[in-house]
Amino acid sequence: MSDPSSPANLREQALSLLASGEATSRADLVETLQVAPSTVSSVVRRLLEEGAILEEGVGRSTGGRRPRILRLRDAGGVLAVSELGARHARIGLCAPDGRLLATEEVAIEIAAGPVEVFDTVAQAFGRIRAATAPGQALLGIGMALPGPVEYPYGRLIGPARMPGWSGFDARADLRERFNVPVVVDNDAKTAAIGEYITRGRTTGDMIYVKAGTGIGGCLVSGGQIYRGGRGLSGDVTHVRVADSGERECSCGSRGCLETVASGAALARQLGERGLPVSTTRDVIAATVDAEPSVVTMVRHAGGLLGVALSGLVNFLNPDAVVIGGALSSLDVYVAAARSMLYERCLPSMTQSLSIEASIAGPDAALAGLGHLVRATADVRSS
Repeated sequence: MSDPSSPANLREQALSLLASGEATSRADLVETLQVAPSTVSSVVRRLLEEGAILEEGVGRSTGGRRPRILRLRDAGGVLAVSELGARHARIGLCAPDGRLLATEEVAIEIAAGPVEVFDTVAQAFGRIRAATAPGQALLGIGMALPGPVEYPYGRLIGPARMPGWSGFDARADLRERFNVPVVVDNDAKTAAIGEYITRGRTTGDMIYVKAGTGIGGCLVSGGQIYRGGRGLSGDVTHVRVADSGERECSCGSRGCLETVASGAALARQLGERGLPVSTTRDVIAATVDAEPSVVTMVRHAGGLLGVALSGLVNFLNPDAVVIGGALSSLDVYVAAARSMLYERCLPSMTQSLSIEASIAGPDAALAGLGHLVRATADVRSS
């Protein structure tokens, strides 16, 4: 049996950790490999001399000198990633180390079904590759979907707002189209990964909420996504909340969080009041314009999100609650959720709790997909 502490094995382990994003500095490698700093320094020096890795920039300090960031040298080729929404898809192209090289948005209708939507996304992948990385090989595909995904199998399980998608094997379809390794996951989970990576892995246990047309959630604990038995965890959108007005939800139940706190719910409610609002983007624009009735309704929706999250915070005792998705751009929505969490949670739970908007922004899911795909495709530098 080979010695796991031998230089050759340590070299491969270090490359694997850097490729997966589990380590980005010498300190990370020391902690994960459980070897002496001098040993890690020797391995890193060898990899730098070989040209297998690059050293650039600095990370956040944890009390001492700021660490230098380590990353794999590009091996050639690209990763294509996409996050689907109700009416648009965000398309990205990543380097082999997961860095985003380019992004664009294309119009889709998720209700049109998987074949039409994937045709549109496939065309967008081809267009962005031709414009950004002509001649580069496609190394892997990543797709984030706005519904429950059985991970790692890539099948949708009962998505409430995606007619014609339930049971669809998205991973198999994409593999057949592109003949490369494919990762398919839920949009909130991929965004949580992207947020965690963007924060430099300095955040402890984190509840991430993606508040857009719908609402999804995810727990990151110990740097890992909590997925549950079938990979379907985090569907906070169907948590029942008080003051919901017992509106019927797309899942067939009543009183779900989605019916009062999502972008779709706000658009519907404002439309019912005669305002020219039909999409989440319309809601955001009307809030930015400081329309009083809109601001009041958005504040109420943020408060109801806080109510739904308060039970999770009391139960899980996270270090941070991060609100992402389109509605996280509205300060009034985030502030209302924060205020309700402080009101509803035990003081011991909020004493050191960070409650804030995403810093990864609209590319959070694409960044998370880049991390997942490079690990799955086993991308390595030559």
